[in-house]
Amino acid sequence: MKMKRTLLNSAACSLAALMCFSLPTYAQDKAVTLLSSDGSLKVEGDLIDFVDGLYVVRTVLGDIRISESRVQCSGPGCPADEVDADVTFRIAGSDTLGDQLLPLIVTGYAAEQGGEAQLITGNGDGQVIAEMVADGGFGDEIGSIMIESTSAANSFESLADQSAEIGMSSRRITREEARALRDAGAGSMVSINSERVVAVDSIVIITHPSNPVDTVSLEQLSGIYAGRITNWSELGGLDAPIKIYARGEGSGTRSEFNLGVFGSINIDSPAGLTVVAGNTEMAAAVNADETAIGYVGYAFQRGAKPLSVANSCGIKTLPNAFSAKTEEYPLNRRLYLYSRQDNLSEDARNFLDFAISEGADGVVAKSGFINLAVERQQQEVVRDRLSAEIGQTPDPYERSLMTRLVGDLDEWDRLSSTFRFASGSSRLDAKAQRDMDRLITFLKSQPGNTEVAVVGFTDSDGEFESNERLAYGRAESVAQEISALAQGELENVSFVSKGFGELAPAACNTTAQGKSINRRVEIWVRNPA
Repeated sequence: MKMKRTLLNSAACSLAALMCFSLPTYAQDKAVTLLSSDGSLKVEGDLIDFVDGLYVVRTVLGDIRISESRVQCSGPGCPADEVDADVTFRIAGSDTLGDQLLPLIVTGYAAEQGGEAQLITGNGDGQVIAEMVADGGFGDEIGSIMIESTSAANSFESLADQSAEIGMSSRRITREEARALRDAGAGSMVSINSERVVAVDSIVIITHPSNPVDTVSLEQLSGIYAGRITNWSELGGLDAPIKIYARGEGSGTRSEFNLGVFGSINIDSPAGLTVVAGNTEMAAAVNADETAIGYVGYAFQRGAKPLSVANSCGIKTLPNAFSAKTEEYPLNRRLYLYSRQDNLSEDARNFLDFAISEGADGVVAKSGFINLAVERQQQEVVRDRLSAEIGQTPDPYERSLMTRLVGDLDEWDRLSSTFRFASGSSRLDAKAQRDMDRLITFLKSQPGNTEVAVVGFTDSDGEFESNERLAYGRAESVAQEISALAQGELENVSFVSKGFGELAPAACNTTAQGKSINRRVEIWVRNPA
């Protein structure tokens, strides 16, 4: 990418902020102050040139040249970068991804190619340009990527007008958006070639750190955000009014919150609700208000107090990495990268391949988001919940199966790899196809004689024994898929399939969303005990 330096009439400019940018103008007032990070060097004067990374400043002692790497510039005469339109490709859409996640993935992508990415603030609001340079930053430029952080809706608008090759979205594409793009020649936007999950995220309900409330139910959240619950005492807290914060229209985070709480994206806001621009602003507002409640992506809690969320069945779930990866936290979501099938360049395709690979896991975690790497966890929480329910189960057969399940939960740890199915189906969804590769890599790394259980569950529709058979069939289907994809490279692992039907629901079976969560196959590894 070509870069041109211009002089700019602005209030301040800082190298620590990667420069500031505006339209190219020449300021009448060229006064600048150049200050080193330790304060030992300070130069004041008029900036008369900026070339090859050197400031040329006219001072009372004459013209002085100083490298930009040694100082920070402030003052109306500081230089700004005007970015030429000739970038390698553009990424546009949700600020949830664009503010932190994508810039770090770009740096990881550059590092994988043996280069280095320099992030530079662009001319437009929310723009960042990543200049990638070979040989650890000392070689030739190998490409440049522009990231434009706006909203999830803008992701699909940018793909439609082809101003961007990749769209970032904190929600799944709607049917209307997918049809419009398909009709415009983009192909199927929900195929494995267009829709990619780059990370998972929990929409975390946050309050001020001093708030004594620890748990909120989905029903209580709907009451708060519909204006029916207005005082913290109604949630077991202090006698104080609830100050409600929310995201604005077009925000993917707002859409996913409304969908998870109300079952609909468009909900009328109660009087007194305060809209904030982004996740960072939300966390700052809640941290500054002892009566506040709000919601942010997992990476943006910033010291606010996260609340556990209880569904209508009373199952409480903490917003942590494991519950996000299993997609069993009630306000869980996937973070997507979308592309058209008719205009994807080789450079953009290579970047997308890296973004969903294990090579990106480290930078995804560094950004504060939740990567797709396989995790292992003991199952005592589920065991204790089911143990309390055994005595309340009247049917002897169901009770015996539940007793066997509780015994297994003591002996097996669960992996975060979880595979889900459409109703009555044994077919894996698109995300599961990529998760399978990660699971196989994880299992290859295990020691010899590792025992793995592939365990199926269903929703509560249908007869109990039929669901038990369906669950076992799904487990067998996944076990066969693992074996086929591993191509004989899992000789260190022995497999067994189990089916427990509708036992141990992870969500309520009263909604379509809850049933879809419960139609799952889990992967267990026998624990050392």
